[in-house]
Amino acid sequence: MYRLIRRVPRGKVVTYGQVAAILGQPRGARAVGVALGALRGPLVETVPWHRVINAAGRCTHRDGFWADIQRERLEEEGIAFDSSGSVDLKTTRWTGPRREWRTALRGEL
Repeated sequence: MYRLIRRVPRGKVVTYGQVAAILGQPRGARAVGVALGALRGPLVETVPWHRVINAAGRCTHRDGFWADIQRERLEEEGIAFDSSGSVDLKTTRWTGPRREWRTALRGEL
């Protein structure tokens, strides 16, 4: 899963559900969130966790502090938020990896 998230380009976002679906687990959005919440040490800096948001286009970390950091990082990458704190998923959502790469990732969740 972390390999997939590392491939999300700067200035793009994915949803928890999208990550799970790419990995062949369409009902695994919560597991993606748990795995990202467990990041510690150097992985926090090497996995761009901030590029994963909820299906409504919002930062959703349980601790408000992390949600603020997530939004700051996304804004630094040029992602704009509307007045309700959401991003426009139509313009900022990453379409995902090539088909052959998706097949190689299946079952990683």
